[in-house]
Amino acid sequence: MKNNLSCTIVLPCYNPQPGWTGRIVEQYHVIAAQLCVPIHIILVNDGSTSGIDDDDIRLLQDAIPLFKYISYTENKGKGNALRKGVEAAGTDIIIYTDVDFPYSADSLVAIYDTLHNERYDAAPGVKDLHYYAKVPPVRRYISRGLRGLIGTFFRIPITDTQCGLKGFKKDVQPVFLATTVNRYLFDLEFIRMLYRKGYKVKPVPVSLNDNVVFRRMNYKLLLPELANFLKIMLRR
Repeated sequence: MKNNLSCTIVLPCYNPQPGWTGRIVEQYHVIAAQLCVPIHIILVNDGSTSGIDDDDIRLLQDAIPLFKYISYTENKGKGNALRKGVEAAGTDIIIYTDVDFPYSADSLVAIYDTLHNERYDAAPGVKDLHYYAKVPPVRRYISRGLRGLIGTFFRIPITDTQCGLKGFKKDVQPVFLATTVNRYLFDLEFIRMLYRKGYKVKPVPVSLNDNVVFRRMNYKLLLPELANFLKIMLRR
C-alpha cells in the first residue's frame, strides 16, 4: 500500500461513444491493481443528449464500488463539468482525464506517484515526443500554435497546458474550483493560477494509448476561446 493515499478519478462525459462504459471498467481495474489504494470514480454527465442511459449508470455502479454519478441537463463545457466533479471529491489525490481514457494507465499511475511525493502539489501531464505522431494534422497545428502563444504571453514554465490528464492534492482543490473558464482553456487558467499562487508543480510526460480515437473538433469554439485567452492573460 502507498500510505493509503486515496484517489479520485474525475471523468467528464458528453455524448460518449459506444463501448465507453466497458472502457471505464477495464481501466479502473488496471489502475486499481497497480496503485493498490482506494480508487473513487466520479462521472459527470455534461448535458449529454445521446450515448448514455440508466442501464449504463447501473452497470458502472455494479462494477465500481466507489462510484458517484453527477448529471445535469444543459451542456456547459468540460471546465464546468470538471469543477462539479472535483467539488464532489474528498480524497487525498484528485486526477482528471477524459471518459475514454486516451492516456495509458502507466501515465495515470505516474501522475499519482508524483503526487505521492510530498514535494509536489500538482502534477499536470505533458505530451511526450510520440504524441503528435498520433494526432490529426489540424489538432497538431492548433496545439503547437497555442503553445507558441502561451510561451509568448505567459511567464509560466509549462506551455503544454492542454494535456487532458492532470492531478493534484486535496489542498489544491480550492484553486481548481476558483477557475471560471468553461471550455477549452480552463486548463491554461488552472496552470497559471497554480504558478501564481506558488504551488509546487511537477510536469509529468504522458503517452497516448495506441488505439485512441480523436473525436471531431468543434472549430466554432475557437473564436470564443480567444476571448478566454485574453481574459486569462489580463487577469491580475
